[in-house]
Amino acid sequence: MAIVETETHGAVFVIRMNRPERLNALGNELRAALADAWNEFDERSELEVAIYTGSGRAFCAGEDMKESLQRGAPGLDSSIRRDPFTSGTLDKPVICAINGYAMGGGFQLVERCDLRLAVKGAVFEMSEAKRWLLGGFNHGHIANIPHAVATEMAFAFRFDAERLYQLGFLNRLVEPEDLLPEAHRMAAHLMSLPPASRANTLAIMREMRPRVAPEVDRFADRLRDHGAKSDLMESRAAFAEKRAPNFKGWDNPEDRHRRPQMERE
Repeated sequence: MAIVETETHGAVFVIRMNRPERLNALGNELRAALADAWNEFDERSELEVAIYTGSGRAFCAGEDMKESLQRGAPGLDSSIRRDPFTSGTLDKPVICAINGYAMGGGFQLVERCDLRLAVKGAVFEMSEAKRWLLGGFNHGHIANIPHAVATEMAFAFRFDAERLYQLGFLNRLVEPEDLLPEAHRMAAHLMSLPPASRANTLAIMREMRPRVAPEVDRFADRLRDHGAKSDLMESRAAFAEKRAPNFKGWDNPEDRHRRPQMERE
């Protein structure tokens, strides 16, 4: 059984993460197989639209904590090849069909997609505040979500699909049995458009998405180093051991008051 399954339906390419026993957590084997699938979609000129989904109870649970603990550090294997979906260079539309949990890195996969539909009751969480030294400050911003809700998202509160649909983050909300049929109907609509219209409209809509200002990104980079680095692995160990974390906060308690400041132009 392949860890990533692909299907071709005319010009539509289905990519399905197939690691249900681990809630499609992003281990290096899964990441490598996804990179192969996205490169195949990009390179085959007869393919025009992708449907991205998962198997089992989750779309994707995000980082594989077990692998991170085995390596002794979070992060990716540098041997995994680059792919156009992750790098943002893919010039074909991607429909995300969210079949269940989309957490952490799984949420980031969803937000990279151009159109999104989810089953009723699907659960979403941007988990960075739980696993790193800075919460997911940018996700609500680039989704054009009101600031108070973006703050809630940055602090790793959970959202259900119904609320994200009301906020405009999701295009469709469907029953589980309608998920892939509706995704294929959306793909068929895209394929009914003139090819140049489909490609050009995709390009301009991506350019119109909100972006975080460069000075804010630079501030974020500095904040990511403000705190005890041991807390990164403590959060993952506590998750794996199903216990409350014992966070240190800062190696020197006085460091709390030495937080980097925003450098304004």
